[in-house]
Amino acid sequence: MKSWLSRLSAILWAVAFVVSAAPAHAEKRVALVVGNNDYKNVPKLLKAVNDARTMGDTLKQLGFSVMVAENLNRQAFSETLLAFDRAVEPGDTAFFFYAGHGFEIAGQNYLLPTDVPAATEGQEELVRDASILADRIVERLQNKKARTSILVFDACRNNPFERKGTRAVAGGGGLAPMTQLPEGVFSVFSAGPRQTALDRLSNDDANPNSVFTRTFAKELLKPGENLVQVAQRTRRAVSEMADTVKHRQVPVYFDQMVDDVFLNGIAKGQAEAVKPSAPPQQVAALPPVAVPKLPKEETINAPIASFSRHNGGWSVTFSFADPTLGISWRIAGKSDFRETGFIDTLDPRTRKRMPNPSIELPPDAQAGTIEVRYVDQSGEMQGPFPIRFDPEAALIRDQRKILDMTSTSWLSFREFNGLLVYYTHLVSYRCAIREVRIGIDTAVPNQVLKMPSCNSRDPSAIPSDAQPYLKLAPQTKAVSVELTYRDGSVSEIKTFRR
Repeated sequence: MKSWLSRLSAILWAVAFVVSAAPAHAEKRVALVVGNNDYKNVPKLLKAVNDARTMGDTLKQLGFSVMVAENLNRQAFSETLLAFDRAVEPGDTAFFFYAGHGFEIAGQNYLLPTDVPAATEGQEELVRDASILADRIVERLQNKKARTSILVFDACRNNPFERKGTRAVAGGGGLAPMTQLPEGVFSVFSAGPRQTALDRLSNDDANPNSVFTRTFAKELLKPGENLVQVAQRTRRAVSEMADTVKHRQVPVYFDQMVDDVFLNGIAKGQAEAVKPSAPPQQVAALPPVAVPKLPKEETINAPIASFSRHNGGWSVTFSFADPTLGISWRIAGKSDFRETGFIDTLDPRTRKRMPNPSIELPPDAQAGTIEVRYVDQSGEMQGPFPIRFDPEAALIRDQRKILDMTSTSWLSFREFNGLLVYYTHLVSYRCAIREVRIGIDTAVPNQVLKMPSCNSRDPSAIPSDAQPYLKLAPQTKAVSVELTYRDGSVSEIKTFRR
């Protein structure tokens, strides 16, 4: 306990020094490197701490203010990330490096603190609750408005939960690809999807670092290489070394940068090399990772639709760029077109009654395509235009929007036979939430709040056996909350005070 507290104190002091020494609003380089060897309940590692130290030294040479953290349990990991948050300011370049155990569950990557519990088949929740979601770190840096975010994961090792004679938590090792990254983020994995990374090439390999980190650190220090070149050359070298011991390890990178980023060899303020014309967001990797293509709009006059779930079913509201004289719709392939009717409002553009832009669907409406057409101002029929209806995705999007707009209502305190904190609002919109974390009298949400499962037939109803409140100690002053949504994004931390 004392060891990590002392390390954390040093980190916080370093952050305070960096922030106070930097000019106001000046762009700077800030890095956090984490190495976890000393696991309590899963196999220990030998080189993760060395990898973190090596990367720390490398980044210092590149002008980064570096925080190095070693052997972090869940609480220390959360506190360290909070310190990193405080160091990052709008416009900064932020670098996060992690070496240790990582694990993929249902397409999401989790970084394992040293106190992660042992788990067997069916106990994935234990791992989720005790670990750090990798997407959470991306979200934090986006919230801090970092100009460039670089994330490097040397965590693609064997399944840490495998045990002889038992069935392990599902997964064969390796991490899932992170293809849905926001603009300004560059991520590197030490091995491709479902591959595992080598710590050493043989028993005679005395290098203190993993095969990936020893290579990546050297490439970073080569002058004049941009991030893509660093990743490509690392990938080639690591792949060739792994081939010598008949192991498949091909590092993968995901590039969502608009401009080239040089960490060494380009003077600050110097014009960077112009990239050949290419889509502004691309994913680069070996093997190649497909980038989802957006469907083409058939016309610029196509309407858009918003879906809202209520007790009686679905309300669908259409928005049109042009004035309309009439609107009709149908479920594709199942019925004839039906008019939406009119509302008691005059459209100032047409000086006629405004067509009703909304329709209703039953609560058990199935996924499908809604076809919409309209009569334009000249009397001509436009369309039909296909609009995809996915009830699950629409429900999540609708409830997420409500939660974002009503964040001040997530929690409320009440005095009734003691101090209670109610989270009824979160339970009502739980279908959009993957996980709720709270922190009692701490700014770091470090406890998982158990939520009832989503009932898509009556999503806002609170189950009769649910208890939407917690009993707190009378001296409690505040509760912090952080939501992880079902799309993988993470809310800002909200603090509620009595």
